[in-house]
Amino acid sequence: MAPTIDRIVDAHVHLWDPARTDWYPYLSGLRDLNMGDISGWARYYDQKIYFAESAKWNVRKFVHVAAATQFVAETLEKDEEARETGHPDAIIGGVALNQSVATAIDQLDAQMAAPRFRGVRPMGGSTDVVPNVDILRALQERGLVFEMIAHPEDLQDAATSLAGWSDLTVVIEHTGWPHSKEEFTVWKAGMSVLASLGANIHCKLSGLSLGLGAMSADAFRPWIEHCLEEFGVDRCFFASNLPPDGAVGTFDDLYSAYATLTAGLEAESRDKLFAANAERVYRC
Repeated sequence: MAPTIDRIVDAHVHLWDPARTDWYPYLSGLRDLNMGDISGWARYYDQKIYFAESAKWNVRKFVHVAAATQFVAETLEKDEEARETGHPDAIIGGVALNQSVATAIDQLDAQMAAPRFRGVRPMGGSTDVVPNVDILRALQERGLVFEMIAHPEDLQDAATSLAGWSDLTVVIEHTGWPHSKEEFTVWKAGMSVLASLGANIHCKLSGLSLGLGAMSADAFRPWIEHCLEEFGVDRCFFASNLPPDGAVGTFDDLYSAYATLTAGLEAESRDKLFAANAERVYRC
């Protein structure tokens, strides 16, 4: 039986409705994400379902992460939802890197109207991993988090682009987004370079299930252990990535694996990984 976790701040959740095809066209088959069969996670997902699926665990807070094509409106809507329900506790919105810098900065400022808005991930179909310096500067000046979507082959170039931005908080999404275990060597080298940049670079321990096709402590172990070794317990935190990772297993399966992997750590370190670090990074 997995060790008990005192409290959880889930750093990556998507609340969505596939029926809203203008916001989530890929969930209804109107747009290809180039991620294979997504039918296992293309389901209606709201707070009631999320808290029901995580009911065995003491989830205190969660971070909503942008997934809508209309991501500015999504941020504002989720913030309004939080006014009524108390959740989500922080919001990662979006920024379109395939549009002008002025448009991107306007998108940041529009989302700043939401009190729970904390940062952005790239949206809009851009192939850019790291925004240009003007957008990075705008994020830094506004105290916003940059959530980076980078796969193993992108990590070293991303590290080069982020060198010197020590005042910008960066979160590497989904443990560096590996597609398969065959990428481990390339992934490992890239993550080590990113970790060496400094204390502003964090790693969100999530999303491994989809790439590895498994949800177990044994499957996750080499990836999680390398991140903890390179980033340390102060710069890592766990997340569910529900409902996408729910295509591979349940919330209980996922957090049981996380709990097993961290069973040997002291209580303070475990609390950092499961709650406190996310609270600090996302100010929630």
